[in-house]
Amino acid sequence: MLKNTFRKRLSMLAVILGAVFFGTACQAEKNAGVSIPEEKKLVVYTSHKEEVYQPIIREFEERTGIWVELCSGGTSELLEEIQASKGEFTCDVMFGGGIESYSACEDCFETYTPFTELPIVFIYNNKLVDSSQAPCSWQELFYERWQGNIAFGDPMKSGSSYTMLATMIQVLGMDPEVTLKQFAKALDYNVSEGSGEAVEEVAGGVRAVGLTLEETALKAIAKGADISIVYPKEGTSAVPDGCGIVKGAEHEENAKRFLAFIVGEDVQQLAVDRLYRRSVREELREPSDTNMKILDFDVEWAGIHKEEILKLWAEIMAERGEE
Repeated sequence: MLKNTFRKRLSMLAVILGAVFFGTACQAEKNAGVSIPEEKKLVVYTSHKEEVYQPIIREFEERTGIWVELCSGGTSELLEEIQASKGEFTCDVMFGGGIESYSACEDCFETYTPFTELPIVFIYNNKLVDSSQAPCSWQELFYERWQGNIAFGDPMKSGSSYTMLATMIQVLGMDPEVTLKQFAKALDYNVSEGSGEAVEEVAGGVRAVGLTLEETALKAIAKGADISIVYPKEGTSAVPDGCGIVKGAEHEENAKRFLAFIVGEDVQQLAVDRLYRRSVREELREPSDTNMKILDFDVEWAGIHKEEILKLWAEIMAERGEE
C-alpha cells in the first residue's frame, strides 16, 4: 500500500538522520557583507508558495544557524534544471512537488521523503453552480455543460496538475490518450498557470468549476472565497509532496538536517494548524473525511510514465483538437 511505503521511508529517514537532527539551537545574525562559511550554508530549490516555505525556512535557520539560499519556481522547471546539470552542483535540497516527480527522476536524489499529504478535489463557484448540479465524479467533467468552463493548472509547469492527470487516468481506467483528449476538449484547450491560479479563476467567476489541491481550496475559503469543495465519488489521490537531497550536494550534512526538520513534530503540526495540510506523522493524522475516498494511487506508474504523458498532453494541446 502507498501509505505503508511512505511510513517505512519516514521511519528509515528518522534512523538515518537522527544523529544530525537539530544540535544546539542558535540564531545566525544576518548582516550585509558577512562571509558565510560553507559548513553553514544550504541551497534549496522549492516549488512551494512563500506562505508555505517562508516560516519553515526561517525557523530552520534560527534553530540551526544554517543560512539558506533559496530559489523558487515550478516543480517541473526546477527538476529539469537538476536533471540537466548532469552531476554538476545546482542545489542541495529540492523541497516541494509531488512524490511521483521524485520517483520519475530518482537517479537525481540520494534520498527523498514525503512532507505532507495533498488530496485532489473539485471546486465550484457558489454563485454560478448550484450544489445539486456540481460535478461529483471524474466522468462528469467531460459533460458538455462544463466544456470551456473548467479551471485547471498547466501540467507542463505544475507538478500537482500532472498528478491530477495521472489520477484521472487511473480512476477512469480508459486509454490514457483517449482520457487526455477528452479532458483537453472539456477545457476547451485552455489552462491556468497553476492550481492556485485555477482557484482564483473559479472564485472570480472566470470559470464555474475547477481542479486543485485540498489545501489550496481551504486556504482560499478561509480568506473569503465563495467556493465549495467536492470530493469525487469514485475516489481521489492524496499523493504527498516531497523533499529530497540532490546527488552531489555540497552541503549534504545540512541537507540531512533539513529533511529531519521538515518531518519533525513541530513542522508537521504547523502544516496541520496553519497550512491546511495533512501530516505524514501517524500521531497527527485526523480521522479521514467521511466524504473522501482515498485511492491507492500508483506512484511508480505515474513516475515511469510522466514524460510520456506530458509529451502526449503537449501534442494534444498544440493540435487544439484539429484532426
